[in-house]
Amino acid sequence: MIDRNDAPLIELSNITFTYGNGKAVLDDVSFQLYQGQRLGLTGSNGSGKTTMFHVVMGLLVPQKGEVVVFGKKRLRQDDFLEVRRRVGLLFQDSDDQLFCPTVGEDVAFGPLNLGFTHAQAEEIVSQTCEILGLQGFENRVTHRLSGGEKRMCAFATIVAMRPEVMLLDEPTAGLATDSIERIVKFLNSYSKSHVIISHEIGFLKEVTDKIFMMRSGGFHALDN
Repeated sequence: MIDRNDAPLIELSNITFTYGNGKAVLDDVSFQLYQGQRLGLTGSNGSGKTTMFHVVMGLLVPQKGEVVVFGKKRLRQDDFLEVRRRVGLLFQDSDDQLFCPTVGEDVAFGPLNLGFTHAQAEEIVSQTCEILGLQGFENRVTHRLSGGEKRMCAFATIVAMRPEVMLLDEPTAGLATDSIERIVKFLNSYSKSHVIISHEIGFLKEVTDKIFMMRSGGFHALDN
């Protein structure tokens, strides 16, 4: 996508991925994300955006191509454990992200798995909720939240892990304007490198430096 001298954080080379219906969702796709890049992805449903994120994280295994993340080829599932510690993926469906009884437990789950103590994780939960305007949500029962509340809490689980890179799949879906504004503020204040999938071009223009339309197995730059 972009010619640079430094090594990319994420590099997909000639990736082909086909689901059971035999149709290639990704067909010889190549993609790079470099340190400090903030990229937006848009495109029609089924164009392969979400599939590409899942290939980066090792959740899907391509039939062809090479996945290199942080300078290392990722071939086996064990290779992706480091990727999942350092790259935060926001799933398109918040219910795939939230599985603990309460919001606080969900937000603490990542830090605890990264080796933080319970006291440290509690502090991270408090800080994260404050940054995202979720104070008072810590003891809320997750499955009783509204769709928009779940979306913000799912985003909080990513923020709490303090990832080096964020891959966000439709982060503003179902959110009210004030919640979107909080996400915009966070991304512009704290996030150095990210890729965001969204149909909301106005939102992408606020939080990315370059937007690409994904179609026909390639990326076509849009004017920001």
